[in-house]
Amino acid sequence: GGARNGGPLNDSYYRNGHGGAGLSRFDEPGSRLRKPDWSSIKLSKFRKDFYYEHQDVTDRSDGEIQDFLEDAEICVEGEDVPRPVFEFKEAGLPSKVMKRIDELGWKRPTPIQSQGLPMALSGRDVVGIARTGSGKTASFLLPALVHIRDQPELRRGDGPICLVLVPTRELAQQVDSVARDLAAAVGISVVACYGGEAKRIQKQNLYRQNEICVSTPGRLLDFLESGDINLRRCTYLVLDEADRMLDMGFEPQIR
Repeated sequence: GGARNGGPLNDSYYRNGHGGAGLSRFDEPGSRLRKPDWSSIKLSKFRKDFYYEHQDVTDRSDGEIQDFLEDAEICVEGEDVPRPVFEFKEAGLPSKVMKRIDELGWKRPTPIQSQGLPMALSGRDVVGIARTGSGKTASFLLPALVHIRDQPELRRGDGPICLVLVPTRELAQQVDSVARDLAAAVGISVVACYGGEAKRIQKQNLYRQNEICVSTPGRLLDFLESGDINLRRCTYLVLDEADRMLDMGFEPQIR
């Protein structure tokens, strides 16, 4: 998970004059969206660095950190990478989120969470590689909650602030479930958009002020073209299983 350097945009930012009307079934998803002219768009500044290193993390020796990384089989690349956290309390998460973590029975961060939480909370662009079942989803959702809480409240017609793109319906359902479980603790709403379900119902859900949207690329583009969703306020973007989306030929849509 990482925050993109964007901000509120005009309604015409991603739509053309057709507004998605009259699409034929032969049209490629997103074919009627035009590429933004960034030179004519004023991007508002926003905060994305929320991480303050816990004293326990600061007090650990370099040897302790190195032993932890080796034992957890964590490989890190990058400049000025934050140290991993050993406990959830060291990440500086909101008290209500910490309470929910306790209720879920999460004792300690998994390796991807130990290193990923401080990186994402610092507003860094992160590429995380981990096995299925490693806790990767929470590693980008927990920082998303912190990011969202710091942004101005959504107005009617705005949203989402956090967009999670996933390759399949099944993964969308899984991420949506985890997101709802965590977001409810801090009053953040979630919507999921994917194929195989009635568009009408998903369209109705989009009219609520949803801070988090979990979607497959094709369904997101459908709703962008029809004007049922916009990305004016999207400042936290996640590409979950990005390699799989590229393998499935979604690169043009993602771009």
